[in-house]
This record gives sequence, structure tokens and C-alpha cells, in this order.
Amino acid sequence: MDSTTRVDRWLWAVRLSKTRADAATACRGGHVRVNDKPAKPSTPVRAGDTVRTRLYDIPRVVEVGTVIEKRVGAPVAVTCYVDHTPPPPPKETTLAVAQRERGAGRPTKRDRRRMEAFERASLLHGVEHDVPEDEPY
Repeated sequence: MDSTTRVDRWLWAVRLSKTRADAATACRGGHVRVNDKPAKPSTPVRAGDTVRTRLYDIPRVVEVGTVIEKRVGAPVAVTCYVDHTPPPPPKETTLAVAQRERGAGRPTKRDRRRMEAFERASLLHGVEHDVPEDEPY
């Protein structure tokens, strides 16, 4: 094994990129950095280098452990780098949406007005808006 290889070839060999062309395109687009410097596809990587990449909208920070040029199986590939990628941020919670019973059919005019009142109340950040059961519209 060589002590250096091209960054696009290494990203493909350790299976961080699906194709070598994708890795080269990411390098040319400025989505790959080696030791915090923008990398061209031909930038050499050595053991101990830090590679920051954003492939397929997934940011990754990896440290080169073993320099390889040929694509290997997934169990072997994960031993060739140390992943320093921070955990993803927690997903935001969504607001509750009014649910109708399955098979209830099309909402009546009264049901529709209640749903609209519920939506208006939720837009006002939790202001209570009670819709009386017996009040006609």
C-alpha cells in the first residue's frame, strides 16, 4: 500500500462516496477539505489527515487511518478511518394536527369551522379558543 493516494480515490475506496465521479465532483464543488484546506480531486491524503466532506447532504469528519486505493468491503472500509462526525441535531417536534376518524367522510360545514378555529388558535401560540357544542354559526 502506498503512503499517499488521491482524496477522490480514497473517499470512494472507503465507501464514503458511491462512485469516484461523485467524490471528484464534490471536491471540485468545494465540499471536501483536507486538513481544513479546500481539496481538489488530486489532493494527496496520508494517514493522520483529517478529511471533512459533505456528500449526499451528509456532513462527515473523518481521520485517515489507513491509506487504500482499491475499493474494499464495508467491514474492512470502516477500519480505514476514524469517524469524528458530531451527532446530528435533535429533530424539531411538529405541532399537533387535527385528526378525523377514518371513514368519517367529508367534513360538515360545522366540522370545517371547528377545524379552522382550531388552526387559528394554534397559530396564536396556544391561545385557548373554545368552540361551544350548541352554538350555531
